[in-house]
Amino acid sequence: MIPTILFYLFAAVLVASAATVVSARNPVHSVLFLILAFFNAAALFLIAGAEFLAMILVIVYVGAVAVLFLFVVMMLDVNFAELRGGFQRYLPVGGLVGIVLFVELLSVIGGWKLAPQSGQLRFAPIKSGISNTEALGQLLYTDYVFLFQAAGLVLLVAMIGAIVLTLRDRKTSRHQNIRQQTERAVGDTLEMVTMSLNTGTHDKGFYRPKPVQAPAEEHADDGHGGHGHGH
Repeated sequence: MIPTILFYLFAAVLVASAATVVSARNPVHSVLFLILAFFNAAALFLIAGAEFLAMILVIVYVGAVAVLFLFVVMMLDVNFAELRGGFQRYLPVGGLVGIVLFVELLSVIGGWKLAPQSGQLRFAPIKSGISNTEALGQLLYTDYVFLFQAAGLVLLVAMIGAIVLTLRDRKTSRHQNIRQQTERAVGDTLEMVTMSLNTGTHDKGFYRPKPVQAPAEEHADDGHGGHGHGH
């Protein structure tokens, strides 16, 4: 009786917090309600006997993803009033996408059927003598190993796409010229000198790093320019 009451309690809080994540006007409040939804989902996993999934949900999503979202939202200077201004302009496209997704969900729910062996699996979800973590590992890395790798590949592509879309080349940033570094000679960066005791390098005209010598073409241009200026 008590597990049933706790299940409906956590499920109700989970549904309410998930709806608030979408409907909240303040993005910080949305992230906080997202953390609440994660905690209630972890509680549902504990009730179902999947303690490993519950701990992973708390450690990974609450401890890393949700906190990262919260710091990004709080640290970025985003003009949310400007973002809401384009709501009416994109409303027809968004409504069309929503209708397509709703039709797809109805088709999936309408074609869903209960497997004949689902009743037996419900009362015996794992083999005797195997922990929940071991059973989950066998299921992921044996029966669904290709789908698991495909999900990782999709996440990798999404990460690369996010980096490409948000990367900005700043004029103040410094870039390496790999070809110039590999083709330089030893004499361009290293000079052997003989120094006597109690003498400094500045008196000899040595600097660190060594000054870059201007190309011969630039010296020729400077000479012509000076000669023309004299005339």
